[in-house]
Amino acid sequence: MNTSALRSIQKRNLILFLTLSVIFSVLFAEGWRENAAMFNPSGVPSLSFSQPRFADLDADGDMDMILGSISAKPYYMTNVGNASSPVFSHSEDIFENVLEIDAEVGVFSDIDNDGDLDFITGGYNGLSLYKNTGTVNYPIFEKEDDFFSALQVGSNPVPDLADIDNDGDDDLVVGLSENGSVKIYINSGNDSVAVFLDANVTVLGDVGLYAYPVFCDPDNDSDIDILVGRDGYGFIYYQNNGSAETANWQLNTSLYAGLGNDSYFNSPSMVDINGDGKPDLIYGNAPGPLFYYRNSGTISAPAWTKNTTLFGGVIDVGGASSPFFIDFDADGDMDMFSGSQMGYTKYFENIGTPQGPAWKENNSYFSALKHSIYSAMAVGDVNGDGLPDAIVGDFLGKLYYHTNTGSGYSSAASALVIADLGGWPAPCLIDMDHDGDLDIVAGNEDGNVFYYENQGNATTPMWTSVNAYFDSIDVGTNCVPALADLDFDGDYDLTTGDGFREIQYFENQDGSWVEDTTMFEGIAGKQNAAPAFADLDGDGDQDLTLGNYDGTFQYYENTHEVVAIAPRNILPDNYQLRNYPNPFNPSTRISFNLPSAAYVLINIFDISGKKVKTLIHKHLESGNHELSFYADSDIESGIYIYQLNVNRKVVGAGKLMLVK
Repeated sequence: MNTSALRSIQKRNLILFLTLSVIFSVLFAEGWRENAAMFNPSGVPSLSFSQPRFADLDADGDMDMILGSISAKPYYMTNVGNASSPVFSHSEDIFENVLEIDAEVGVFSDIDNDGDLDFITGGYNGLSLYKNTGTVNYPIFEKEDDFFSALQVGSNPVPDLADIDNDGDDDLVVGLSENGSVKIYINSGNDSVAVFLDANVTVLGDVGLYAYPVFCDPDNDSDIDILVGRDGYGFIYYQNNGSAETANWQLNTSLYAGLGNDSYFNSPSMVDINGDGKPDLIYGNAPGPLFYYRNSGTISAPAWTKNTTLFGGVIDVGGASSPFFIDFDADGDMDMFSGSQMGYTKYFENIGTPQGPAWKENNSYFSALKHSIYSAMAVGDVNGDGLPDAIVGDFLGKLYYHTNTGSGYSSAASALVIADLGGWPAPCLIDMDHDGDLDIVAGNEDGNVFYYENQGNATTPMWTSVNAYFDSIDVGTNCVPALADLDFDGDYDLTTGDGFREIQYFENQDGSWVEDTTMFEGIAGKQNAAPAFADLDGDGDQDLTLGNYDGTFQYYENTHEVVAIAPRNILPDNYQLRNYPNPFNPSTRISFNLPSAAYVLINIFDISGKKVKTLIHKHLESGNHELSFYADSDIESGIYIYQLNVNRKVVGAGKLMLVK
């Protein structure tokens, strides 16, 4: 299936099923508290087919972000940092009056010359103008009907505006969807009354199926160039070799060479995000995460350096996330696996602690687990050799068994475990009957849930279907099961997600499954909600993680009060790991205590898992110790993780925020 077909399926399904909730608000459902930072410490969402654009919407001298997508109308994030050190935070909905069907993407221009920014959008209805009827500091956008009705641009066009003929008013570039043409419309009105006509259009070129153009001047020659993202990898750059009055756009294949080759449907924005006077490149893509390349060259000869701190850290598998937790590396904390839309297994090692996870993606060990698109999987030691094996579902409804060889995965002798589960199977590995071996619980596309009891043993599995084990539970569509003892009565209860964003809970009452609609009341999942349970905050109960069709993850801390259970053993804070100040600039102090002499290693990681600095790597005597972390000039603002290793074992970690 090509990327264009996938995009069409995504858009059609999302229009039918999704209404975007407020992603980063803290939600207090009864017994559950949302913590968005668990899988997205940067706070910037990853939205399918993301299209970032920038403007100073509150007139405070720095650039705010407007994030378009196919999920909903644009998402507004205020820059709560400053012009040289941005920090983005979700703000009030200034697009309250903007129709979702009008606005897959939007840009800003003072199109009526009244001193404030108006909003020009592209969406299913074509191009739309929303005039700012508020103020320069507090915009209010109201639609002006039929402003662009004379233009033949189809559905979901992508606009941008700039004065390309140096006559004092803004002209228009439009990229077409499912066509790839880039059209230039000269403003035949003036700076107060814009007029755009099909009779005054130039077709610049055709970049494929979808075109995402933006005006820019990366070579600082005072005329307007055009950078275009597209259906595919990389960018098309049209350099203006004419003048500010008379453009002559020619292809330049060198300036952006090599950029955007690790994502597709790239939608670029050129903006001076760090206040150094040079335009930087920020772009979204089909999977959703934003990429940021700082202009580390000169104002007229750009060079591009990747920055992973400003927007980095969001965990996004690209589509159809389905989490499963296990301590894969046996270091005492929970690691996460997920299937994905393209069928690859994604593995996120917990490089933090049992009480404070931090995630590092490393998929190479699991490359053999791919079968087809829309994978789901479960991991556990099913052959008794101490190594976690894998059960993998594929799009066609089959489950496959892969053994862990110690150097990778290979198909078992009887690799096909279950031949037909009815499409999109989602397996769990769990000792359901408490007999010491791992059974399989699996959901399917039709909304059913099945139980396959291991009637072999802990070293030689033999899974056999047990009919009606779950009392013919049917949740409608795309059932994803998860098992956890949420009521602490010694047996496993069943939680399911479905295709319509719902989460169901069935309490195990002596082998009968009784639905309790209050357990997850107030929790808003997303399309194809995929639940999983693990204690990620180290408080002794099971927390909830939800995957979804977008490929991201939601996390809810379990805040239920538990009574009449034995108190768990809480390890003392022997190492007293702390840092101060936090946030910091340019340095912070990290302190810790050693109960006895030990070999100590402290590393600093960025939120993508890349090591930034080693603070210490040597033997220390017992007692209190303090080290300084100084952020050199090449370390960008953002969130970092520090990790304390004592005698080659991770014993503590924490988060740092650098604000320059």
